[in-house]
Amino acid sequence: MITVRPSSARGSTKLGWLDSRHTFSFGRFYDPAFEGFGALRVINDDRVGPGRGFSPHDHQNMEILSYVLSGGLAHKDSTGTARVIGPRDVQHMSAGRGVTHSEFNPSQTEPTHFFQIWVVPNAIDATPTYNELKYDPAARADTLQLIASPDGASGSIRWTSDTKLYTGVLHEGKSVALDLPPDRRAWVQVMRGGISINGISLSEGDGAAVSAESRLTLTGGAGESDILIFDLK
Repeated sequence: MITVRPSSARGSTKLGWLDSRHTFSFGRFYDPAFEGFGALRVINDDRVGPGRGFSPHDHQNMEILSYVLSGGLAHKDSTGTARVIGPRDVQHMSAGRGVTHSEFNPSQTEPTHFFQIWVVPNAIDATPTYNELKYDPAARADTLQLIASPDGASGSIRWTSDTKLYTGVLHEGKSVALDLPPDRRAWVQVMRGGISINGISLSEGDGAAVSAESRLTLTGGAGESDILIFDLK
């Protein structure tokens, strides 16, 4: 079964410098039918104006991952980490027992577009950690790349959640497949472009909840399409 969560159904926060779209309940946006999906709690599609961003704030016991689509993202946190990541780079912070961090657009002229993801961990009050992945974009072309997993398989980020997160960049007419065991389900998010999943069309910003499907076949639409797939309980 595949249930589409259309882009138009997402909540939004607009602050002048920030245009954020919320797939699940977040902040002042509340949708009782979409408070999360398994361990997946937040998918925010954020566009941040030049020189602006999220001032220092606290998190506890959450796996937080950012995927940049365009522009740059400057990260600082209370562990002493200070890094800038760029397009199709991935940043991960395990908040553990508590961490203070900020995320800013370092450019004074160009906006930043990134996706922020929160996943509930299995371990509580662990030591906060920071990780990042930088890849040649060609490594994600028309394939699924594992970027986060509970065991760090295939060079992925290791996090304390029974969730595997894949990303891919699909070109028109190209297909990839993911097999799901009977006890697993998936969430598919289209960050940019458009795809079909088992023959069902998804446009930019759409998501899809997948259950009782043994195999997912995803095919790229026109141009380039950036996707996320969460394989979870």
